[in-house]
Amino acid sequence: MLKKVLPKGFLFDFDGVIVHSFKSHGNAWASAFKELFNKEIPPFPKSHAGKSPMLIAKYYCSTINQEKRAEELFLLKDIHLDKFFTIPDLLPGVHEFTDFLTKENIPYGIASNATKQFLKNSIRHLNLNFTTVFGVQDYEKPKPDPEAYKTLAKALNFNEEDFKDLWVFEDSLTGTNAAKAAGMVPIGITTQYTDLELKSAGSVLTFATLLEAYNYLMKEITGN
Repeated sequence: MLKKVLPKGFLFDFDGVIVHSFKSHGNAWASAFKELFNKEIPPFPKSHAGKSPMLIAKYYCSTINQEKRAEELFLLKDIHLDKFFTIPDLLPGVHEFTDFLTKENIPYGIASNATKQFLKNSIRHLNLNFTTVFGVQDYEKPKPDPEAYKTLAKALNFNEEDFKDLWVFEDSLTGTNAAKAAGMVPIGITTQYTDLELKSAGSVLTFATLLEAYNYLMKEITGN
């Protein structure tokens, strides 16, 4: 009965939805930038939230006129992210949500622009219940292209006609645009952008955390 009132599946971004990992990525970018250029890294621009690591590397290199070394920085940052791994902070509601979806046999998974190794390390250290996980290396075109979410949906055995019945939890405008372009239902998590900003980008609903989203769904189911 639940599946008649709930979406067919739930797709999750990682950074800003499942975890708060700004510290993890920030430390790796800073140490890699320092090693490569012997300079302090400039501040991270909010406009690059959710973008692929290569685009972020290009941005940082452009601030010191070293665009040609973006791939070097990208690769070194990935090494630092693994070698000096910092466990990200788990956001509220993740366990409640995944326990419920597992119990009801509702497909779910992660599609992130983060690297696959970071996702695996984080999931292992935080003891998260995610078995279907895609990172930036799994796509030819990262978000905001819809490939990430289409890839995940197909891995969960959904056809394109199902896409309109899939919820996608995203905290960035980049990811929200990807979900919308995939023909899915973007749901905003306001860890980086406001309710208005996310709804303007296409989010149908917004919540502060997955815990609020979970409580909303439980009320929809029970009518209380």
